[in-house]
Amino acid sequence: QLQLVESGGGSVQAGGSLRLSCLHSAYLASVGWFRQAPGKEREGVAEISLRSGSTNYADSVKGRFTISRDVAKNAVYLQMDLLESEDTAMYYCAAGGWGLLTAAYGVWGQGTQVTVSS
Repeated sequence: QLQLVESGGGSVQAGGSLRLSCLHSAYLASVGWFRQAPGKEREGVAEISLRSGSTNYADSVKGRFTISRDVAKNAVYLQMDLLESEDTAMYYCAAGGWGLLTAAYGVWGQGTQVTVSS
């Protein structure tokens, strides 16, 4: 059974950085990072094809976040720099979709909380 486990969340001041990790228990075609703030819908942040390395980013994080993969370790990372208070949310990784569409991804991790204070 495919499992995804996120880690690396925490509290940081605006302008700071965090690196999230997503460990997956089997080979995947793609992994996406999503986030959900209180009272808001879940939104796609970044995604990566584990075969080609192709990436997509939401406009709100372009130039600040970087998604990467380590195929040998079954891991996907989200490096988050220049964090803003608007980035505060629960972050989830998910498997198997594309297009930063929540409905396209079928398997989800439990989430890791990111809190950015201004």
